Amino acid sequence: MKLFAVLLLFAGMSLNAQINELVIRTEKNGAEIQPTMYGLFFEDINYAADGGLYAELVKNRSFEFPQNLMGWKTFGNVMLENDGPFERNPHYVRLSDPGHEHKSTGLQNEGFFGMGIRQGEKYRFSVWARLSGEGAAVAILVELVDPKSMTERQALAGKELVIDSRKWKKYEVTLESEAMEPKAELRIFLKSKTGVDLEHVSLFPADTWNGHENGLRKDLAQALADIKPGVFRFPGGCIVEGTDLETRYDWKKSVGQVENRPLNENRWHYTFRHRYFPDYYQSYGLGFYEYFLLSEEIGAEPLPVLSCGLACQYQNSDPAAHVAVCDLDGYIQDALDLIEFANGHTATKWGKLRAEMGHPEPFNLKFIAIGNEQWGAEYTERLAPFVTAIRKACPYIHIIGSSGPNSEGEQFDYLWPEMKRLKVDLVDEHFYRPESWFLAQGARYDAYDRKGPKVFAGEYACHGKGKKWNHFNAALLEAAFMTGLERNADIVHMATYAPLFAHVEGWQWRPDMIWFDNMNCVRTASYYVQQLYAHNKGTHTLPLTMNKRNVTGAEGQNGLFASAVRDKNTQEYIVKVINTSAETQAIALHFDGLRKNDILSGGKCIKLKADNPEQDNTVEAPSAITPNESLISAEGHTFKTELEPHTFAIYKFTKSMK
Repeated sequence: MKLFAVLLLFAGMSLNAQINELVIRTEKNGAEIQPTMYGLFFEDINYAADGGLYAELVKNRSFEFPQNLMGWKTFGNVMLENDGPFERNPHYVRLSDPGHEHKSTGLQNEGFFGMGIRQGEKYRFSVWARLSGEGAAVAILVELVDPKSMTERQALAGKELVIDSRKWKKYEVTLESEAMEPKAELRIFLKSKTGVDLEHVSLFPADTWNGHENGLRKDLAQALADIKPGVFRFPGGCIVEGTDLETRYDWKKSVGQVENRPLNENRWHYTFRHRYFPDYYQSYGLGFYEYFLLSEEIGAEPLPVLSCGLACQYQNSDPAAHVAVCDLDGYIQDALDLIEFANGHTATKWGKLRAEMGHPEPFNLKFIAIGNEQWGAEYTERLAPFVTAIRKACPYIHIIGSSGPNSEGEQFDYLWPEMKRLKVDLVDEHFYRPESWFLAQGARYDAYDRKGPKVFAGEYACHGKGKKWNHFNAALLEAAFMTGLERNADIVHMATYAPLFAHVEGWQWRPDMIWFDNMNCVRTASYYVQQLYAHNKGTHTLPLTMNKRNVTGAEGQNGLFASAVRDKNTQEYIVKVINTSAETQAIALHFDGLRKNDILSGGKCIKLKADNPEQDNTVEAPSAITPNESLISAEGHTFKTELEPHTFAIYKFTKSMK
């Protein structure tokens, strides 16, 4: 009966379309797939850090924005002072008697597009404070409020906090909300005629990722962990360069006591006037220690990116805007000190700081990138001394250089030979390109030179022509392109989609992998593509061909892209097939090279598809497009099926013996 059913299936297929026979050679492992193959790239764009992954709910908590009270409303007698306890954050506010018993003094913070507060959850309020006048103690009332409330009270939660010293001290109180409110605000009342000084006013959910006090938003961090990434690149791309050198991301300012990490102007603050956010700054609360810790906790290799002494070349044409090659010593020392911070013994200066921050064991840093999307001779002449110094001091560190901002062209063609000359370990390629590019790039790495540096596809996403937003078809073409990354795992060692995060009310760039508002996290179709590859990367490539050619969407291949891997630990064969065409395609997977006694068991099929290729997951419908798994069976060493239009499918079988 089984044979009859299979013959009927074959006959049905022949009526619809010619079978696309994909041959997977199983007799010999191909290239080893690196543990870092599929990972994550974090950049503080679209409010990804403050207002996003970093769980702090207070905007401008240390009053250090250039407009010092941005994000705050004040009432009564409030004065701004600048001789506070933290050298790099000197500003604080003084709350004093409003002058009348029926008036009030205090302040209110708007948060980042409001504060997402959940019913029944606890929130940890903390503040550095001191008495500013006579008296033994002063109370302040701390409230979470809904200013738009139509109930009798605006307060969702409130507690008094007693300030009892004329010396600066840290005070804490826990608030529990009686209702959910995505746009809550923080309000503080002075409850005495005696004044108080307040600095570093902070509010965190008590339930942060892994319970860290200076922690991360739990749902967003969990989304990263659920990818099972092999590498985590941080703290960004263009923000590493800065609009100018003064505003580049300086890792040394992002470590140590949180209260004394200075404010930095975000490079994306000025970039897009058509989507302008004048309050986009970096508190550095999410700093290099937190990035290293997150990498460790999600099981990814940390990959920090450091400035090479060039400010953003898009924004600076004057050579004087950059550090002269002869003046790079401080920047090179920053790189060496970072390696010491990550890996050094606790007796070293920077290793000691790491231990004091709570991590005496090294983070085992193996990779470092110097520069982001830099180009031209001005980049290579600055990169060279970094390579020399790092090779001498830390020869075990893998150095990553750049191929510039484009996927091809004059600068790309200039930089690759230069990266080989400088003997970097990997070259970072970036490509934000339209559908036509992704459809044409299935064989991109098939003919790459196998000698010299490996490839890091460090930033990429399909930008739909005329529809530069998240939609399923873009994710499908990313999946198609990734078959070429996988097939060429001997030369491609890392790949990370970009950007990672975007706040639905604060975005400047799209598409993005994960969207969020103050209460919700949305995993896009592009997220699931990355997750499916990361969860099914295998350990070794296997040759897969159709008519003795790689399946790259080439002419005559019916819009199909495919790759195959083997997992030596589970004895699984994993085949990824993407149908980018508008027609159902008859598929036959033939596993060549198996012995007669070998059988393919435990078959599974995972599919990602959409009813409408122009749509994606949203806050309103976060699970509209998700992977679906079903059981399948092979007949002997062959599996035949029909693959629907615009579908990404993974077929998995375990090799066993009769």
